[in-house]
Amino acid sequence: MTVQPLDTIKSYHAHIYFDGPEQRHAAETLREEIAQRFRVLLGRWHDRLVGPHTRPMYQVAFAVAEFPRFVPWLMINRRGLAVLIHPDTGQPRYDHVTHAMWLGEILALNTEPLLERAEPVSEITPNTQPTIAP
Repeated sequence: MTVQPLDTIKSYHAHIYFDGPEQRHAAETLREEIAQRFRVLLGRWHDRLVGPHTRPMYQVAFAVAEFPRFVPWLMINRRGLAVLIHPDTGQPRYDHVTHAMWLGEILALNTEPLLERAEPVSEITPNTQPTIAP
């Protein structure tokens, strides 16, 4: 494998997983805390399994520039939830499996629906307006 330049990473995704009412409540609280502190794109709630994910979750998409503030904050504020963080390089299978990192519990993924190649999202349009400093 050849060395890839950093600009191969166009953005990042954090998948916040939950299981049961107690974790759902923790995920809701975490989502509010993220929205108050970071310029991100909060995705829909997925209460049913979707794509490679084997537990209900929601996605947080964020720009490369947000990584050094958002990820360390998430490391210490994830409320005990499992979190998958991966880049968007246009290689969904590698991004979710090989290029990924986990916070907390490492969950199994169903890699079957993941494409080898897809157009990366080069620009994230945040849907949050932070009002609190991290």
